[in-house]
Amino acid sequence: MSTTAHLPTAPLRARAEIDLAALRANVRALRAHAPGAALMAVVKSEAYGHGAVPCARAAVAAGATWLGTATPEEALVLRASGAVPADVRILCWLWTPGGPWREAIEADVDVSVSGMWALREVTEAARIAGRPARVQLKADTGLGRGGCQPGGDWAELVGAALAAERDGLLRITGLWSHFACADEPGHPSITAQLDLFRRMLAYAEGEGVRPEVRHIANSPATLTLPESHFDLVRTGIALYGISPSPELGTPADFGLRPVMTLSASLALVKQVPGGHGVSYGHRYTTAGETTLGLVPLGYADGIPRHASGTGPVLVGGKWRTVAGRIAMDQFVVDLGGDEPEPGARAVLFGPGDRGEPTAEDWAQAAGTIAYEIVTRIGTRVPRVYTDSEAPQNGDGGEPPR
Repeated sequence: MSTTAHLPTAPLRARAEIDLAALRANVRALRAHAPGAALMAVVKSEAYGHGAVPCARAAVAAGATWLGTATPEEALVLRASGAVPADVRILCWLWTPGGPWREAIEADVDVSVSGMWALREVTEAARIAGRPARVQLKADTGLGRGGCQPGGDWAELVGAALAAERDGLLRITGLWSHFACADEPGHPSITAQLDLFRRMLAYAEGEGVRPEVRHIANSPATLTLPESHFDLVRTGIALYGISPSPELGTPADFGLRPVMTLSASLALVKQVPGGHGVSYGHRYTTAGETTLGLVPLGYADGIPRHASGTGPVLVGGKWRTVAGRIAMDQFVVDLGGDEPEPGARAVLFGPGDRGEPTAEDWAQAAGTIAYEIVTRIGTRVPRVYTDSEAPQNGDGGEPPR
């Protein structure tokens, strides 16, 4: 993840401004939605493109007591950064055979286990490390991805984990699962998964498991399904101020504010005649004499090529639309005769309250989801960290980086 020490007004080709005050406010809002549960801030994939270490630090300052990553490598980077207090737990869940189990154990990272192969590897790593592993058992309650199947598979995994716990090789710290359709209110799978999760919990606890946390709620469940909160809620996309489902409500409806603003400096402004083709394939031709602006961002920076001809951009206080195809490093907007100076700011998306498009607008333009829009912004785009909020209630400020 590229970062810069420059202020947001620095003359950069492009920048993704990350508002850490908004992120902390989002954590507080999400905690209010689940007041009886601890909150996990999911910072996988560089915090959905926002920068894992600065966002983790800000989330913890606002009250998150757990951090979530997909890969063990992400978890180890967080621990090594020194940005996470020792009493803040980190869970990672996407393991493959031969993974860095020992390193995770030694870094005091909670590891997720979905099957016997993983349990065997983590217990062997614990023997070598000479200390017990912190293990969370994941149940597949209907998503059909990671997680252990109910019935005999679950009984075998629980029994083997308890035996390893008695041997001092691990501590079962959590029992958890993940929703398939929590972003679709009323979907029958929600109730079915909750019921199965409760039964799988009851079996494990009946056998003697005493977990620190039980959890199934993701961002949409945190916002709309209080019966799913249990001991811990895992907040991902909502942490960054994006609605997990536009059908459920806008960010403002949930008291959230988008954290990332993506912008670039116009590289060129020029007049062209009518009938002038624009970009590869000439899928766009000017209707008459006009001005074109060159935006120095492209699909190598994560701008979706599928938004060619539809992606919205704010230039000079007006919404423009990508003219023609988005190329690897650049795209064009038709300025309709307006003549901003080269270097003028083109805002692709932000919170939306200053007239700019949002990540959701780009998602609709590209036929995808806003998760993908922010996560795919590449490493050529520096992250510029801002913090407009003075430290409050011990939250702590995060200086620009």
